[in-house]
Amino acid sequence: MRHVLKRAGRRAGLALAGAGLIAGLAACTGAGDGGEGKPRSPDETIQVTPRDGAKDVGPDGPLAVRLTGGRLERVEVTRVEAAGSAEVPGRISGDGLRWAPEEGARLGLAAKYSVDVVALDEQGRRTARHTTFTTAVPERRFIGYFKPENRSTVGTGMIVSFSFNRAIENRAAVERAIRVTSDPPVEVAGHWFGAERLDFRPRAYWKPGTKVTVDMRLRDVAAAPGSYGIQQKRITFTIGRSQVSTVDAEAHTMRVVRDGALLAEVPITAGAPRTTTYNGKMVVTEMYDVTRMNGATVGFTTKDGRGEYDIKDVPHAIRLTTSGTFLHGNYWAEPETFGSENVSHGCVGLRDDKGGSSESPAGWFFDRTLIGDVVEVVNSKDRTVAPDNGLGGWNLDWERWRAGSALR
Repeated sequence: MRHVLKRAGRRAGLALAGAGLIAGLAACTGAGDGGEGKPRSPDETIQVTPRDGAKDVGPDGPLAVRLTGGRLERVEVTRVEAAGSAEVPGRISGDGLRWAPEEGARLGLAAKYSVDVVALDEQGRRTARHTTFTTAVPERRFIGYFKPENRSTVGTGMIVSFSFNRAIENRAAVERAIRVTSDPPVEVAGHWFGAERLDFRPRAYWKPGTKVTVDMRLRDVAAAPGSYGIQQKRITFTIGRSQVSTVDAEAHTMRVVRDGALLAEVPITAGAPRTTTYNGKMVVTEMYDVTRMNGATVGFTTKDGRGEYDIKDVPHAIRLTTSGTFLHGNYWAEPETFGSENVSHGCVGLRDDKGGSSESPAGWFFDRTLIGDVVEVVNSKDRTVAPDNGLGGWNLDWERWRAGSALR
């Protein structure tokens, strides 16, 4: 199997000189872990400290990964959603049960980190875990964790998204201090989702080859009485080729269109009648060669509180929404399911092999996907995905999008 953690190109994200993250494992979404964050499952074999979603972690942690059995295969602790990602150096113990940072390694303040772990149990079966945490922000200061990554190449559907660590009262001042420009130039507008999130996009998808620049001039900008910004940065990214994939939940197919030409039509399975898939435009925000999906993390539980499913090695997982919609490889359904019926808990499934195969439909699609690509679902018996669920802002027309700006 190829690299078992995040795809090269890492994941969308940015922040101050100490960076960011997106939370969650997966469950047709995400299984988490949690320090001052989400509670840890009592049967969790991979134990991560700090817990998933923990906040205000100090520069000296604590930071550790432990197993109850088996052996750690790899651990990556990475600063994300920053001007530049940086990996925390660490070592796996001789018995394979523990990972710890190297002596003297410290976490950056006002930063966001991801922890990605792959372990093998006694039978050699893989289990994956993904958690995130943020470190302490100096008192009376605010920062914005952002995506996409600096100097990344992304799909034409990429939306510049800021998540702030504190509620923003003076939204006009903060929005005015963030300038998004492009070459060739297009009009770009901001849209607020509540008091802690600000997204920017153009009227239509970016054109391939466009160079986008994000100037953050937040230093000393007052977001609220006594709360001032600390970021003064310039972020750039490039728009790659155009790829829009249309999932037809009724026809059980996905049409992959690259630069206006049909690349392939792939058989899929979508959400079952009781757990349908959202309609609408969704943008790829994360990609994992393997991840764990546990139904308990999104409310799919049995009477004893356990998840209706708990798949520890879902291959070729591509996140489409924050709430847990993935497009992923599926090795447990019968091959004839794909293209003929919908059986998932809301995700879109492509045929795959256990361990993930680059020759399978899921592996083929994964290897041809960028963060920022668009996947649109049609003909599902569900509502349209909310514009703030992941990067769902393309589901708002231009006038409604512009109406969400504090500068209009």
